[in-house]
Amino acid sequence: MTLSEELLMAYDRQLRTDAETPSATGVERLGPLRLVTFAGGRGFVTYQDLDGADARTIAGWVAEALAFYRSDPAIARVEWKTRGHDHAPGLHGALLDNGFEPDETESVMIGPAHSLNVEVQLPPGVSLRRVSAERDIRAMSAMQDEVFGVDPSDGNAEAILRRVARDDGMELWVAEHEGLIVSAGRLEPVPDTEFAGIWGGATRAEWRGRGIYRALTAARARAALTLGKKLIHSDSTEYSRPILERYGLRRVSTTTPYRWRR
Repeated sequence: MTLSEELLMAYDRQLRTDAETPSATGVERLGPLRLVTFAGGRGFVTYQDLDGADARTIAGWVAEALAFYRSDPAIARVEWKTRGHDHAPGLHGALLDNGFEPDETESVMIGPAHSLNVEVQLPPGVSLRRVSAERDIRAMSAMQDEVFGVDPSDGNAEAILRRVARDDGMELWVAEHEGLIVSAGRLEPVPDTEFAGIWGGATRAEWRGRGIYRALTAARARAALTLGKKLIHSDSTEYSRPILERYGLRRVSTTTPYRWRR
């Protein structure tokens, strides 16, 4: 077994469980599927595998899962998280038939946390810090909304504030220049596993290519090591993937979210 295969096996066994959704407000089962509900009207469908199901069975699950969320008027949007290495006959077509639309495919990256723990020289005047105050979280979320090209709203900020109130281990990190947040990301240690996830990495366009994202990633890796985590995982865009590969993370699979909106 190659190292990439070993890392993928660890990912499937350790992360594709309830550990994947620590902030869920509810979880229902439908065959192998976990139908997750989050505060703020968001549904999320995930699973460890599809139990070798055929296309007809999978199509039935998709329709039933959507009916479950449609029955709750509070649910405004649903994400179905797919992985490229799954055996899932007919899933793409069934999702499209039920009104889901595929988003950008990202790389599932995994590697040792210590490989990301490197010294990076920041541009003059840029500093890193961990944040937890509401004002900082709202500023961070607004910057991420802008960078990711989504409609500015308080939805992201409110969800993060609720998690901070629960104190579930999530850490929020930002890079600042003269009081302006120019890059941000979060660290999510996964309880009872070897993993910590790095998520939400966003850098303002005019500050890219200057080592800030690498420095922010290194800070989060050091924090993960302090918590005893050995492996880092991330769903990465084509912007962040090469940076993570440079420091030893491997692309073990892909993930494509399919999104439905009421």
